[in-house]
Amino acid sequence: MTVTRGLEGVVATSSSVSSIIDDTLTYAGYNIDDLTENASFEEVIYLLWHRQLPTVSQLKELKQQLAENAELPQAILDYFKMFPIEKVHPMAALRTAVSQLALFDEEADIMDSEANYRKAVRLQAKLATIVASFARIRKGLNPVAPRTDLSFAANFLYMLSGNVPDAIAEEAMNKALILHADHELNASTFTARVCVATLSDVYSGITAAIGALKGPLHGGANEAVMKMLTEIGSPENVDSYIREKLEKKEKVMGFGHRVYRQGDPRAKHLKQMSEKLTKLTGQPEYYEMSIRIEALVTGEKKLPPNVDFYSASMYHSLGIDHDLFTPIFAVSRVSGWLAHILEQYDNNRLIRPRAEYTGPGMQVYVPVEKREEV
Repeated sequence: MTVTRGLEGVVATSSSVSSIIDDTLTYAGYNIDDLTENASFEEVIYLLWHRQLPTVSQLKELKQQLAENAELPQAILDYFKMFPIEKVHPMAALRTAVSQLALFDEEADIMDSEANYRKAVRLQAKLATIVASFARIRKGLNPVAPRTDLSFAANFLYMLSGNVPDAIAEEAMNKALILHADHELNASTFTARVCVATLSDVYSGITAAIGALKGPLHGGANEAVMKMLTEIGSPENVDSYIREKLEKKEKVMGFGHRVYRQGDPRAKHLKQMSEKLTKLTGQPEYYEMSIRIEALVTGEKKLPPNVDFYSASMYHSLGIDHDLFTPIFAVSRVSGWLAHILEQYDNNRLIRPRAEYTGPGMQVYVPVEKREEV
C-alpha cells in the first residue's frame, strides 16, 4: 500500500457536481466567474441539484419551496435560549440545531429519492434561519421571521438585522453565497459523503459536514483572517506584524490552497466587493490592510489569497459578527453538500479506505499481575 498523507491528489470518487481543472472552478460545467457575475444563488442551488440552470417556472417553484420551508420549529428557538450563550460558538449551535431538525421531520428516516429531495429543500431553507435566529437570540433580541418577497441573500441579511439590505449589500451576499456553494471534494463534502455512504440519513450527513467545516483549516479560516486584521489595527502596522509571522514561520490565514497553483479563482470577486463595501461603510483601512498583507505574503511566500481572505473584510463591512463568518459559509455550502449527498445515494458504495499500520509488531498477552512496573 502507498500512503498519501491527507489524501492529496487521490481521486476518491467520480462526480458531476463541480470540477477544478487547471485552476478553473466550474459548477456542472459553468465557470464560477460567469455564475458569480450573472446568476442568483437560487439558480446555483438548482444547478447543483439538477446539473442544469432552471427555467423561469422551475426557478419560481424552487424559490417558493425555500420560502415555505424557512421557518424553524419553535422548540429549536426556545432551545437556543438554554445555551450558555457566552461560551457557545455559532458553529456549535448550528451543528446542534441541524441535528435537532431531524427530530421534527417525519421523513427524516425515509430514504427514497423524493423524500431526500424534500429534506434537501428544508435544510437549504432552514440553515439561514438558524444562523440568523441564533445570532439575534444570543444578543437578547427576538428572531426576525423570514420573508417570502426577498431573494435568498437579501432575506438572510434581513433576518440578521431586521432591515432590508440595500442593493450593494444584497449583491455582495449573493456573490459570496455563489462562490462558497461547492468546491469539489473538499473536507466537509468528503465527510458528508462518507457519512451517507453508510446509508445514514441526510441530517446526519449535513451535521457531520458542519463538524468538519468548523475547523480553522477549512471554513474557520475567514474568522481567523478577521482576527488577524483586528490585531493589526491599521495599515501602518501591517509590515511589522506580517514580517514577524513570516520570520517565525507562522501560518498567515487566508493564503494558499491545496488544489490551486496559480491562485483561487474565487478570491478576485470578493476582493472587488471588499474594496467597494469598505469604502462605502467608511472603513477603507480593512481593505488597505488586506492589500498590503497580500503583497507581502504573495511576494515572500508565493502564496496568493484564497476565498477566505477577502470574505473577512467584506462580511465585516456588512456589519456581520466575526464568529458568524463560518456559519455563513455553511448557509451557502449546504447547497453543495446536499448535491453530493443526493449523488452519493444515487450510486452508493460504502467508503472504507485502508491504513498503513505503524504500531508495534506481534506481541503476547501477559497477565496483569506479571507485568513489570514502568
